Amino acid sequence: MTDISDTLSQQIKDAHVNKQTLNIQGNGSKKFYGNPCKGRSLHTSAHTGIITYEPTELVITARAGTSLQDINQTLVDQNQILGFEPPDLGNSSLGGTIACNLSGPRRPYAGAARDFLLGCRIINGKGDIMHFGGEVMKNVAGYDVARLMAGAMGTLGVLLDVSLKVLPRPQGEITIHQQLTKQQALSTLTQLRSQPLPITAACFDNTGLYIRLSGNVTAINAAHKDIGGELIPDSEPFWRSIREHKHAFFNNNQPLWRLSLPPAADINLDGESMIDWGGAQRWLFSDREADHIRSNVTDAGGHATLYKNSTTDTEFFNPLDHNMLKVQQQLKKAFDPENILNPGKLYRAL
Repeated sequence: MTDISDTLSQQIKDAHVNKQTLNIQGNGSKKFYGNPCKGRSLHTSAHTGIITYEPTELVITARAGTSLQDINQTLVDQNQILGFEPPDLGNSSLGGTIACNLSGPRRPYAGAARDFLLGCRIINGKGDIMHFGGEVMKNVAGYDVARLMAGAMGTLGVLLDVSLKVLPRPQGEITIHQQLTKQQALSTLTQLRSQPLPITAACFDNTGLYIRLSGNVTAINAAHKDIGGELIPDSEPFWRSIREHKHAFFNNNQPLWRLSLPPAADINLDGESMIDWGGAQRWLFSDREADHIRSNVTDAGGHATLYKNSTTDTEFFNPLDHNMLKVQQQLKKAFDPENILNPGKLYRAL
């Protein structure tokens, strides 16, 4: 029986020879994300399954088409978790999650998807199967190359297999709520960042500030006493609603922007907003021009991504300066010389 990876490799080799562009498609849960991409569909969703899992080593390796649901269930059985808490936007695959470098509420406290990536196997734009990194945390060979794939949106290669570091599930976890204004919430979060507290998520919506504490039960109870606030029973659905964009805030048909900002930045833009990641990420629904939003965010020390919108031709990701664009173009040429893999998906100039 022909291995699926060999079949995908041959399809890319043929496309390379014919200079035919390819639109990489997994489970389709994130097809809204990034610039529209034209080309013949290259389906990867059948490349599934967990290859190795070593709970004592805190490492799991799985094929890129494996669903996050399957991976999470396997980890739950061993009382472990994906530390970057990725969103499952409707049967999301591991490969798509890493390709988009998507992380959930735990990201500013534990790290991004990229930080947990130990190694990967890919197919480059010439159809060559390549392996970068390792499958143990002590192996650092090729780490930088492997991590290039996180957030590359498939423009540098088709992910085949991914090795990730995992974390033990916290012994205890609680969520507390404080009725605060936006300015009060930002001030509180600034004060809390200077203290050694077991915070693993912090979000402000229209009802106030939510803070999740995880770890040793004694430590989280002591932190709750220091911070104050009302204990929220069974808070997991709330954080899932933030992670999966099921919270009432996300019921809006305007363009959705993701703003990356210094956590203490107090920025006012027209539209409905939510504070996530302890202040470092802001969600904004706004019909304002992209240049207006991006210039204001840049002035505040951050950058803006058009996360979801089907009615505009605006670049989804923050435009690169000349030098950074040149570096990206050189990387693209090294991995995909004929520019056949998801052309324009990340940036239209790539």
